[in-house]
Amino acid sequence: MPIDRFIHALIQWQAVDRPAPARTLTPAEVRRRYTDSAAHSRGTAPEPVAEVTDRTIDGQGGSFRVRTYLPVTDRGRLVTYLHGGGWMAGDVDTHDPVCRRVAGALDAVVVSVDYRRAPEHPFPVPLQDGIAAADWAAAAFPGRDHVIAGDSAGAGLALGISMHRRDRGEPGFAAQLLVYPPADPTMASESVRAYGTGYLAEADDLRWYYEQYVPDPAHRTHPAIDLLNADHRGLPPTVVGTAEFDGLRDEGVDLASRLAAAGVSVRHVPAPGLVHGYLLMAGVVPAASAALRDVLEAVERTLASVPTAT
Repeated sequence: MPIDRFIHALIQWQAVDRPAPARTLTPAEVRRRYTDSAAHSRGTAPEPVAEVTDRTIDGQGGSFRVRTYLPVTDRGRLVTYLHGGGWMAGDVDTHDPVCRRVAGALDAVVVSVDYRRAPEHPFPVPLQDGIAAADWAAAAFPGRDHVIAGDSAGAGLALGISMHRRDRGEPGFAAQLLVYPPADPTMASESVRAYGTGYLAEADDLRWYYEQYVPDPAHRTHPAIDLLNADHRGLPPTVVGTAEFDGLRDEGVDLASRLAAAGVSVRHVPAPGLVHGYLLMAGVVPAASAALRDVLEAVERTLASVPTAT
């Protein structure tokens, strides 16, 4: 379908304003611009929750923040959420509206992870922080159906956390939600060529994000980075969200197919007319809000099909 009219207007505005590519900025400038963009997309009043609490927990070699959302109605679920932002930007504040929507739609406790970021903390630190946060969440809120979730870079981290648990024989997750995941560090897909320029998420910037997160090219074949070629057997039921005009679209579609081929139950939820990063646009773009609703409804259906945690 045609690109969403709100997204089209934003693309036209950027074509005139021509913001500097992320790869030409300092990490602090990238983060400030990402934060500003997220703030402009918040829209109206935030989704109500019962309680929000920030706390600091320990990771390997340092500490980091998590933000916990208690839902108004609690159905005994838990979501550990990893934010997007190219492993460099984003935090619990930029994704506050998203996590509130998750808590409300799934009636779940949500633990949002403010993992330490590249380039100051390259791979595997963000992944290790995500693992520590998921373990902390499970201990703090035991006996719940635990979903591991994330968007963009956070979706890649979420899948890496699932594989970590599987490989160590630890209790798995009830489900995982991966929205527009970066699954191929070579970025060789047709959608990268088709939508890697002029659709808000520039392919050259995405390659630069990889360089900041995984500065040693030899490490980019690690299963937690090269997600397409990882072992997908024994992973939890998965919802994969993609966007039609996203350079990473084909990676998400391919990942969903490979998960299914490995015996994983998969629901693929495309977002027609939308671009990479649409979750953060849900406050101002009706189609993005509808797409967020669709992926959360897919998670609801997935949880309804799995045994309840004891």
